[in-house]
Amino acid sequence: MTLPQTASLGPMPLGRAMETVDERIAAASPSAIFEIARDVERWPAHLPHYRYVHIRERGRAGLTVVEMSAYRRFGPIGWPTWWLSLMEIIPERPAIRFRHIEGITKEMDVEWSFEQVAGGTRVRIVHAWDGPRWPLIGVVAARAVIGPVFVHGIASRTLAGLAKVAERGAPPERTGA
Repeated sequence: MTLPQTASLGPMPLGRAMETVDERIAAASPSAIFEIARDVERWPAHLPHYRYVHIRERGRAGLTVVEMSAYRRFGPIGWPTWWLSLMEIIPERPAIRFRHIEGITKEMDVEWSFEQVAGGTRVRIVHAWDGPRWPLIGVVAARAVIGPVFVHGIASRTLAGLAKVAERGAPPERTGA
């Protein structure tokens, strides 16, 4: 894949057909949780529902191609999911942006934001998407199943797991993502 020449995914495109929001107060500093969240290659070490995360390509313009796979658990059964994203790390805000470029959620935009609040950091994950390009049922599938069942199911567990890592003060062993 050839990365775009742009260094930014731009602002989060809100107002799309499907939006999910997961947020939590982590009893950790914004820098601590941000460092853990940005190190996506280590997510599987912290999160049992993640199958793998691979960096496919690091761009000179600030974007990285990341391949991710996680299970959406339904009791004892895990449904495997897979997607490929452009990832942008924005340390000055701090924020992490993703745009899915392959997989069923192609063209989904995601933003992780970190805000200092009383008691720690509010971590917020927003997913915005117009759904798969399936005639007649794409938006319905996104709003009724993909967003609330899969996206929220995985994002809420990811957020809870990474918050626990930050709260126990695990060192953010960076791998360069």
